[in-house]
Amino acid sequence: MDLQTKLNLLEDMLEADQGSLEVTTSLDSLPDWDSVAAISLIALVDEHFDKRITGSMIKEFKTVQDIINIMRAINP
Repeated sequence: MDLQTKLNLLEDMLEADQGSLEVTTSLDSLPDWDSVAAISLIALVDEHFDKRITGSMIKEFKTVQDIINIMRAINP
């Protein structure tokens, strides 16, 4: 799965405009990045990458790149 597809998945999950996320985007700058988004991210990674991530892992994420890195580690 390429980078743009992963960004599109995240944009859909966050109900953000297509093309609005970049790897440098700070998660704190996203109005919809909250506990519900974290749960949605856990479900997204499980569904699309067949891998489980934890809340403690998500708490360490600062940028979209951090999420992409986990996706790459799961599915380059």
